[in-house]
Amino acid sequence: MNNTDTTLEHKKPPYLMLAILFVGAFVSFLNNSLLNVALPTIMVDLEIKDYSTVQWLVTGFMLVSGVLIPASAFLITRFSNRALFITSMVIFTVGTAISAFAPNFGLLLTGRMIQAAGSSVMGPLLMNIMLVSFPREKRGMAMGIFGLVMITAPAIGPTLSGYIVEYYDWRLLFEMILPLAIISLLFAVWKLENVMPQNKKATLDYASIVLSSIGFGGILYGCSTASSDGWTDTIVLSTLITGGIALILFLLRQLKLEEPLLDIRVYKYPMFALASIIAIVNAVAMFSGMILTPAYVQSVRGISPLDSGLMMLPGAIVMAVMSPITGKLFDKFGPRALAVVGLSITAVSTYMLANLDAQSAYSYIIFVYSLRMFGLSMVMMPIMTNGLNQLPTKLNPHGTAVNNTAQQVSGSIGTAILVTLMNSVTKTEAESLMSGVDPATITEASTAALSQQALLSGIQYSFYVALGMNIVALLLALFVKRVDTSAEAVKKIENQGKPLSKPVTN
Repeated sequence: MNNTDTTLEHKKPPYLMLAILFVGAFVSFLNNSLLNVALPTIMVDLEIKDYSTVQWLVTGFMLVSGVLIPASAFLITRFSNRALFITSMVIFTVGTAISAFAPNFGLLLTGRMIQAAGSSVMGPLLMNIMLVSFPREKRGMAMGIFGLVMITAPAIGPTLSGYIVEYYDWRLLFEMILPLAIISLLFAVWKLENVMPQNKKATLDYASIVLSSIGFGGILYGCSTASSDGWTDTIVLSTLITGGIALILFLLRQLKLEEPLLDIRVYKYPMFALASIIAIVNAVAMFSGMILTPAYVQSVRGISPLDSGLMMLPGAIVMAVMSPITGKLFDKFGPRALAVVGLSITAVSTYMLANLDAQSAYSYIIFVYSLRMFGLSMVMMPIMTNGLNQLPTKLNPHGTAVNNTAQQVSGSIGTAILVTLMNSVTKTEAESLMSGVDPATITEASTAALSQQALLSGIQYSFYVALGMNIVALLLALFVKRVDTSAEAVKKIENQGKPLSKPVTN
C-alpha cells in the first residue's frame, strides 16, 4: 500500500480495531497524570529526601514524550499501524511492570521513562487511524470520541490517584494499569489490521532527531523547573537558551528537507494554522486550571488532596459526556459557533475562578470548575478536526504530530509562566501584608493567615492572565471558517496538495 492511497475513507470504519486502540490509548493517557497526587507518598515510602528528585517521575515522563512525539510522523508513515501499536504496547507494558514492582527510586524512574517511550506514539497513531477510517464530513463525531479518551483520561487521573493513595498502596496505580495494557496487547495481536497508508521508502534524518531532542527536551525541562527554581536560575536559563537555539535550527532544517521529520509546512493551510494557535492557547488554559485550582483548594481553603481530586471529577465527567456530543454538533453546525460559545463560557468561568475568595463554598468551586471544563470541551476537538480536514491525507501524520508537540510544549511553558507569576505575586503580596503588621503582634496563626491571603492574591492574578489568553483565543475563533468537505473539494486537495481555497462559512 503506498502513501497516496485514500480509498480507506470510503470503507466501513474498523470499529473492533478502533476499540482495541482506544483501550491502549486510554491507559497510556491515564498514566500521564496518575502520579501527580502520589508523589509525596512515594517520596516517604522510597525514602527520597528532595521533592525535586521525586518530581522527575512526572518531569522525566513528560520529557521523553515531548522528545519522541515529533518523530511519530515518521514512525506512522514508515511502519505498519499494527506493528507500531504492538511494539508501543509491549514497551509500555514492560515499563508498567517495572514501575509496579520497582524496589527503589532508580528502577521506578526507569520504568516511567520506558512507559513514556511506549505511550508517546499512541495518541498520534490513534488519531491518524481515525482520520483515514471516517470520511471528512463525518470526522466530527469520530474525533469527539477520540477527545473523550485524550482529555478525560488525564482529567480523572488526579481523582483516581488521590483515592488510591488515601486508602491503598501507590503501587496499585501501576498494578491496575498492567492487566488493561496486557489485554489491549493480546487483542491487538489477535485482531489488529493494517489500515494506514505506508511508505517503506521513508528515511529518517538523524540530525533532525538530535536537534528536536535537544530543542524540545531543553525547553520542556527548562519550563518544568523554572516554576520551582526561577527563570533566572543558571541551569534553567542554559537549558532554555540551548533548547531555543536547537529548536530554531530544527525548524530551519525541516524547511529544507524533502522528507522532514516534522513537516511544518502544514501551517501554510490557513484553517489548520488558526486551529493550532487556538488549541495552543486552549491547552495553556486547561492545564493551568488543573494546577491553579488544586493549589487554591488545598492551600487556601485547606481541603484535603482526596477531596480536591473529587472536586475535579465532575468536570472530567462533563468533558467525557460532551466530547462525542460536540463532535456531532461539529458535523452539523461547523466549528465557529461551537468555538465562540465554548470560549465565551470558558472566559466567564475563568473570571469567576479569578474572583474566588477564602470563604467560597465547596459546591460553588465544583460548579465553576465544571462550567469551565464544559466550555473547553466545546472547543478543542471541533477546532482541531476542522484544521485537519484541510490537510491532504499524506500530511495527516505531520498534522497530528505538530498538534501534539505544540500542545505539549505550550502547556508546559504556559503552566510554568502562570505558576511563576503566582509565586511572584504571592511573595510581593506577603511582603506588603507583613510590612503593615506590628512585629510584636505577629503569631504563628497570623503569619499563616497572611500567607494564605498572599497565595490567594497570586492565584487570582494568574487566573486573570489566563482570562486574557482566553479572550485572545475567542477573538481568533471569530475568523474560523468551516472547511469544505465536498467530494470536489477533497479531490482537489488530494490531487494538488493545495489548501482548500473556498471554505464554507458557518
